[in-house]
Amino acid sequence: MKKLITCLVLLMNLVIANAQQDAMYTHYSFNMLAINPAYAGSREVLTLTALHRSQWVGFEGAPVTDNFTIHAPLFKHKMGIGLSALNDKIGPVNNTSFNASYAYKIKFKIGGQLSMGINGGINLLQANLIGLTATNYSDVTIANNTRNQLTPNFGVGFYFTRKKYFLGLSSPKLIKNKIDPTAPSGLSLERRHVYVTGGIVLGLSRNVEFRPTMLVKMTQAAPIQTDLTAMFIFNKVLEFGGMYRTGDAFGVLLGYNLENNLRIGYSFDWSHGVQTARVNAGSHELMLRYDFISKTKKRIVSPRYF
Repeated sequence: MKKLITCLVLLMNLVIANAQQDAMYTHYSFNMLAINPAYAGSREVLTLTALHRSQWVGFEGAPVTDNFTIHAPLFKHKMGIGLSALNDKIGPVNNTSFNASYAYKIKFKIGGQLSMGINGGINLLQANLIGLTATNYSDVTIANNTRNQLTPNFGVGFYFTRKKYFLGLSSPKLIKNKIDPTAPSGLSLERRHVYVTGGIVLGLSRNVEFRPTMLVKMTQAAPIQTDLTAMFIFNKVLEFGGMYRTGDAFGVLLGYNLENNLRIGYSFDWSHGVQTARVNAGSHELMLRYDFISKTKKRIVSPRYF
């Protein structure tokens, strides 16, 4: 029994370390501030985004993520500020984080804009083994294994954009916090994630546009993971497409733009790994984004693609 409990504790440490990392969103290109602080203010208006992700539906203790961001430009769009709140629950582990972002923007005469951003905040980790089922309910190892920990966070990012394409590079968590000082080296240590993003919009006809995007995620001691997404935009209102995540999942996305300031998005992705697919019914995401347009400008004449 002690060996079993030890394995459970080590497993929890691994889960904690992963829970502390930034989530992988299917709607990454519509929720960019969550992974890149340089995106703050890039939509040129006050923007609110709310996203909910239920991963591996049907699997007990599967990840459930809620993310809220708000950001806006400052000083004639020369700067941007933003706030992000995240709650990520995986089994007995709940991670809540709050981050503030700042971006400085440089516009080029030949076109385009480069943003350089930083973010800082805190993570509140709550974890316990009490909720796990054990064969010996009186085992003190499980009964006493709870954890509440507050850790700092700091990150940086770069974001270059023109009207119809963008490129981004970011690492939103640079501090490698030690979650459990008593655990073996590396088992509960946060890992830095580096994100590379990019996308472009291509006109196929008068009423149809093609919007491919990508996200490459690099983590120490882990395989490189890539998201490839392709969306078709009809009359700048209806969006439909598909996605593929290497080594993990493929799925579909659907979006609707109302008056160019409210976007509703939904996605479903299904794990293609044989072992994973047997124990879950896919993952769902729901996203709402609202742009506050001034009363003097009833709608955005030139829509923001990113």
